[in-house]
Amino acid sequence: MKVFQRLSSPFVTFVERFYPDPFVFVILLTLLTFLLTFGLTDTTPVESIQYWGGGLSALLTFMGQLSITLVTAHALAHTDVVKKGLSSLAKVPRNTFQAYFLVVIISGLANLFAWSLGLVVGAIIAKQVALEGDKKGLNIHYPLLVASAYAGFVIWHMGYSSSSALFVATEGHILEESMGILPVTETIFTSWNIAIALVTLLAIAIVCPLMHPEKNIFRLKADVIEQEARRKSTIKAGESILDDEVTLEAAGTTEARTTPNESTFGDMFDNSRFLILVFGSMVLGYLIHWFRTKGFNLNLNIVNWTFLMMGMLLARSPKHYVELISDASKLLGPILLQYPFYAGIMGLIKDAGLVQIMSDAFAQIATADTLPFLAFLSSGIVNMFVPSGGGQWVVQGPVFIEAANQLGTDHSLIVMGVAYGDQWTNMIQPFWTIPLLAIANLDMRRIMGYTFVILLVTLVTFGGGLLLLGAG
Repeated sequence: MKVFQRLSSPFVTFVERFYPDPFVFVILLTLLTFLLTFGLTDTTPVESIQYWGGGLSALLTFMGQLSITLVTAHALAHTDVVKKGLSSLAKVPRNTFQAYFLVVIISGLANLFAWSLGLVVGAIIAKQVALEGDKKGLNIHYPLLVASAYAGFVIWHMGYSSSSALFVATEGHILEESMGILPVTETIFTSWNIAIALVTLLAIAIVCPLMHPEKNIFRLKADVIEQEARRKSTIKAGESILDDEVTLEAAGTTEARTTPNESTFGDMFDNSRFLILVFGSMVLGYLIHWFRTKGFNLNLNIVNWTFLMMGMLLARSPKHYVELISDASKLLGPILLQYPFYAGIMGLIKDAGLVQIMSDAFAQIATADTLPFLAFLSSGIVNMFVPSGGGQWVVQGPVFIEAANQLGTDHSLIVMGVAYGDQWTNMIQPFWTIPLLAIANLDMRRIMGYTFVILLVTLVTFGGGLLLLGAG
């Protein structure tokens, strides 16, 4: 089927020519938000600057949680057991269709467990599959393979780390008086949410291989990279997407650099497997106590401690785990640089009333049946300005829960409608591509043309699912 090749082609061309760098994107988005504020509200320029500046520090706590999530998930994905498992999986595909299909499935399942792990695992499995495919002579288009890994991210909010669902399941949340506590068994663990997630995952796993270009195949191979650079591609000379840390036989992996040296008393402790197992077991003990006393009560901190525990239990030694964390910390800079500015945008659109205006516009035309779908569309728009599931729920949740109370709409559909919208437009919002592309060593413009198509496909699965549920 060439229809998806033709469909993706103009998007690929558009992104490569016109999409800015992610940091430039947030600058332009900030300016657009100010213009919308001046055009749609009575907020003065001085008040706008005040709202924006006041919001810059609003997500510092979440930034700390995000940092722990990313580094512990990255470290876990680079432990011996996990890497060997991914390497074995990468040898499975026998043709290009299977290569793209496998990367989507692995990435999607990992994202259902946790978005942070999914981004890391997706990038690693894409590289491994590309390298194995090159050995087998498969004509794999590396940017599309990485786009397939990012496509799996589109269902993250339907799984274990769903921030909106975890937020309303936590005692004391800001909407408890109007909606009570909504356990995860009524949101992410419902049969309808699981069904929509699986249908979506299967759909994109089929669509991604169908976008495989017939010409200009960009393979994960050094000589091809040099040829692409000479043709003035978006990959500049010297920016090789092959590095020693991810090749299957590389001697320069993090694990290979951790050479035990017990020449001193201190080195004996540094390289002690026993010590890291004891420490990891302590965290495991706390998690067991948590779930035993609080039930299946998940939040971002518990997810983080889960990654920490698993990483330590699978690491070779304290020194090895520190090196894994050190490698992971290199990814944080671009993310931490942008997050205060997105927090500033969030502060501006919240305090100036922009979110209220957008959400009210959708809520006012809604019926009890269509409110979840309109919450989804509204959330997709807001996500372009506030790429944070938890932050989005804080600013949009009150509007749609109030509308749900008036119309008699199931609260769980509203929570997941907002969640679906948040994950949906991530396919054209470059913020979350940063950690994945940092590992894949690829420019954002190389993949986002393909993820535009995923945006269209998931509009059907998410939007259609919510309309059917609302009508039922």
